[in-house]
Amino acid sequence: MRTRTTTAAVAALLLATLTACGTEPEPSAKAAASAPATLSAEDKAAAREAAGLPPEPNATTRAAFLDALTAIDPRIIKPGKDDQAVSRGLNQCSSIKSSPDDREKLSQQALDRFTVNTRLPDIATPETGGKIVDVVRKHLCPDF
Repeated sequence: MRTRTTTAAVAALLLATLTACGTEPEPSAKAAASAPATLSAEDKAAAREAAGLPPEPNATTRAAFLDALTAIDPRIIKPGKDDQAVSRGLNQCSSIKSSPDDREKLSQQALDRFTVNTRLPDIATPETGGKIVDVVRKHLCPDF
């Protein structure tokens, strides 16, 4: 009996809360909230740099990066997930930039970031992680 009373009270409270939230925002606030944000290429580049990320690779660099990962082990890149692999590589660049000399840490982060530890335990070694770091550094962030 007590459970029903508590459940009913919670349901009534939620209903009252949702009803109170039904007011429309000011027209100007509503328009501003629905307007698509457009960033210039310069703004995007500045945001990437501030986040410690290199610029998006061109098609040639991207293909070389993906080929180099495949050469380590073709299973590192999930089927149909080339964009994901590039994104993870660019994120690894941020780690490289923040700890360029900590090879052990970078290797472990690469194994985690590319989900080698969970998907491919047979190759989840510091050597494989180091190879991934080398490929990322060579192709996506050589200046880090």
